[in-house]
Amino acid sequence: MKKTTAAALIGVLLTLAVLTGCEKKTASPAKGENTLVRIVLDWTPNTNHTGIYVAKDKLWFAEEGLDVEILMPPEDGALVLLGAGRAEFAVDFQESLGPAIARDGDALPVTAVAAVISHNTSGLMSLKKAGIRRPADLAGKRFASWETPMVTAVIKDIVEADGGDFSRVTMVPNMAADAFSALETDVDSIWIYYAWDGVAAEVLGKAIDYIDLGKVNPALDFYTPVIVTNTAWAASHPAGAKKFMKALSRGYEFAVENPDEAAEILLANAPELDRELVLRSQRYLAPRYRDDAPRWGEIDARRWGSFYRWMFERGLLEKDIGEGGFSNEYLP
Repeated sequence: MKKTTAAALIGVLLTLAVLTGCEKKTASPAKGENTLVRIVLDWTPNTNHTGIYVAKDKLWFAEEGLDVEILMPPEDGALVLLGAGRAEFAVDFQESLGPAIARDGDALPVTAVAAVISHNTSGLMSLKKAGIRRPADLAGKRFASWETPMVTAVIKDIVEADGGDFSRVTMVPNMAADAFSALETDVDSIWIYYAWDGVAAEVLGKAIDYIDLGKVNPALDFYTPVIVTNTAWAASHPAGAKKFMKALSRGYEFAVENPDEAAEILLANAPELDRELVLRSQRYLAPRYRDDAPRWGEIDARRWGSFYRWMFERGLLEKDIGEGGFSNEYLP
């Protein structure tokens, strides 16, 4: 469940013009044929993506007249293909969308249209032996960073708000293949998605401490990940966008009500995944996909805008975009 962060967008924007020049248009279907819709994942298949695979496996996309192709992301992230018009949807993150849409003159034409998980389930994990029970405890410790302004701002903010000395936090480049490899070598804490690495700790019997970012600071209860569409495509194909979101919503609602069966569908499509981890992760996420939202996918404008104001105040956005960058209009 690797994150695409703001720094990666530099490469995205440099590449965008080239990709746009060789954009492949979605062909208009012949009579009786389904419309091709491509969705790019943010990372390799995991339980953030289960609803996509459920909707495809159960032929709910096909019922809507759609032939959905699931694509793996390029190195620079899903927004490269999406912004260039070489995909219609993507899985990405509110924190990386912000810089993409706030740029003057070369903003990416992308819009979030659904929250995969209703609340932020990411945070900081450490082994019990590190003694990191609260943000201030990071002082004097080594934190595995993606070396982006966003990560640095978050860690600085929560440490100082808790009375800690951020200057004493050693930010170590995160070079490990997985969270536990990092924690067993040269770092004390690492940013994770609890639904994957936190549940993996439970499966492995690892004693950990976990700092929930959304609970530490309500402004950090942002939407991660989200379903994003190419704005121009959705505007010119509103019926197709709504059909896609209707089937996708069915997929995630099914995962809410039937986590074990949904997990088996994901495993059938990604047999390389650990079965116990997928099952337990799916059970963890089942009540959290929708949580307190009135329907799966709905984004709360107040919470969305609160996070972007937090980013703007810390110099992470070129301009204050407030509640911009999302729409609930395509949800069923």
